[in-house]
Amino acid sequence: MHILITGGAGFLGQRLARQLLHHPQVKRLTLADVMTLPNFQNTADQAANQAANQATDQATIVSRQVDLTNAKAVKALITPDITAVYHLAAVVSSQAEAKFDLGVAVNADGTRNLLEAIRHQATGAQLIFASSLAVFGGELPDVITDKTAVTPQSSYGTQKAIAELWVNDYTRKGFINGVVLRLPTVVVRPGKPNAAASSFASSIIREPLNGQAAICPVDTRLPLWLASPETVTANLVHALSLSNYNFEANRTINLPGLTLTVQAMVESLVRVSGQSTADFIQYEPEESISRIVASWPSQFEVNRAIALGFTRDRSFEDIIHAFIKDNLT
Repeated sequence: MHILITGGAGFLGQRLARQLLHHPQVKRLTLADVMTLPNFQNTADQAANQAANQATDQATIVSRQVDLTNAKAVKALITPDITAVYHLAAVVSSQAEAKFDLGVAVNADGTRNLLEAIRHQATGAQLIFASSLAVFGGELPDVITDKTAVTPQSSYGTQKAIAELWVNDYTRKGFINGVVLRLPTVVVRPGKPNAAASSFASSIIREPLNGQAAICPVDTRLPLWLASPETVTANLVHALSLSNYNFEANRTINLPGLTLTVQAMVESLVRVSGQSTADFIQYEPEESISRIVASWPSQFEVNRAIALGFTRDRSFEDIIHAFIKDNLT
């Protein structure tokens, strides 16, 4: 298999690439991003990279710096031998809200450019699209299912919903073999905060564990739908095995997660690392963040996802312990 990952320089893109390196069916891995990829060799190193990978039974890795808003560049990126595409590249929630034109250009137009390139140059390739629970909002049922109508209350959610519809329609037409995975909020992310409205959910755990102050901009009673980086990455990899599954008309799957209030997250932090760690959290409400995050649902029925083999985290304490093991020890 030749797999392309858009957003390959991002946090999830890098984790996914490392998992796919040793996948028995993956022979070639192309990582594409508008940013320079930090941890893998550039295309200029391709020959040496290929020789090294063959010696260790790893996939060949190629890095490409590509702007998805440039249709010609995207066309050049897609080759007939590509069998699967992970579309992770996106302008995240708060940034898409603040910079409307940029969000539309990347999240909507960029996705359309990618779909068109696959349609004409790698027809029928599997497309795994990373969507978001931000496609929901407003008045919602108590529990969200895969069939709940999308009613986004943000530009980011609207752009993701548009892309979801395109993935379904391009699949209906036989142009691609698509599946939409709606990801929970991913915590705990290492590194620095990003422009996502949900970035605080990682910050209030990550920064205190590093002895640094963190700002919580939302009501502590706010419930969130959460999953660990390890579980989300594993579920992305698992989606490859569904290429022959008959989704019928609904190709959208809400991935499993955990429902916790912000207060419950902090209580888990205390149980793992003590009250002194949680004392680093400062509570400063911010209306713009609260409005976006509060519009997202937190209760999901995921029986279909579980039946298809997707997994969920056991507890938030396990998520914290995994972050400590991977990043602080």
